[in-house]
Amino acid sequence: MNFGIYLVGYLILIGGIIYACNLAHVPQHWIIAIALILLGAGVFTGVQRTRTKDPS
Repeated sequence: MNFGIYLVGYLILIGGIIYACNLAHVPQHWIIAIALILLGAGVFTGVQRTRTKDPS
């Protein structure tokens, strides 16, 4: 799969979580912290799943 597809998927997921937190009246600094953690996890997982194996 393509890294861009993973990134778009995670951005949609993060957007939904941010919206839900906003509706639940979670303080803004917590929403930013959650978004940054999820973005880091998304980049880490995307790189891990889309990197090509080194030929032996």
